[in-house]
Order: sequence, then C-alpha cells, then structure tokens
Amino acid sequence: MKTIARAAMLALALGTPAVAQEAPETLVTILTAPEPQTQLMAMVLAFQAANRGVAPHILLCGPAGDLALKDAPESATAPQPPRDMSPQALMTRIAAMPGAKVEVCAIYLPGKGADASVLLDGVGVANPGEMAAAMVSPTARIASY
Repeated sequence: MKTIARAAMLALALGTPAVAQEAPETLVTILTAPEPQTQLMAMVLAFQAANRGVAPHILLCGPAGDLALKDAPESATAPQPPRDMSPQALMTRIAAMPGAKVEVCAIYLPGKGADASVLLDGVGVANPGEMAAAMVSPTARIASY
C-alpha cells in the first residue's frame, strides 16, 4: 500500500506544470574562455540582455581577465567581424551602463602579481561572498563561457 501511495504522489508531482519563472533582474556572466570570438559573443549577449532591462554582472577569470587590463593583449583589443568590435571595447560599453558590474576574479590580480591599478576604469575586483550571493539569487540567471 505504501508503494502505491508513493507512486501516486510521484505521478502527481511529475504531472504538475512548472511555475513560469519571471524575467531575471540580473544576468551573471562568468567568462573564462581565452578565445576572442567567445569573449565577444559573451559580451554581445550580456549587452543585449542589458538592453532588455536586465542588469549585467560580468565576472572575468583566467585568460578572460585580460579583457580588464589597461595594457590588454591584442586578442582582447583586436576588432572582430562582423561589426569590427573588440571584446574589450564592448565590455567597456557594458561597464558604463547604469546598474552594470564588471569584475575580475579575486585571485586574478594576485596570480598576475599585480594590483587594481592595472585595471580599466569601471572594472573592480570581485568579492567571493558577494559574487556567490549574486549567483544564487533567485532573481538572477547565469551564463558561463
């Protein structure tokens, strides 16, 4: 009898339609990819979401952290087709948007032996606790590249 009751409860739970999630308030983009095309596409999608009223919060780690450098490598600054925009240029536009946050991982600068003075204006260093809170917020969605 218990098995039948459990099966019935499971069937009811599986048959219940999912509640539609409201539009997110924040898009947390975690970018680690070294490829300029992937970096640019991550920025394009974050920019498009921002244009739809979703606050962008971008976390740059590993090779993608180089996008935040004043003296960035050519891979970050070279224009990409089809609109001749570089990953760094679009990231800079996003950072200037109201409500936007662009940060490097907390371990990025120590790993480079550098401090925040090497970062572009508008780019900060992520606080792990605050970043974790942003990631688990019920009003956020996460995109990772």
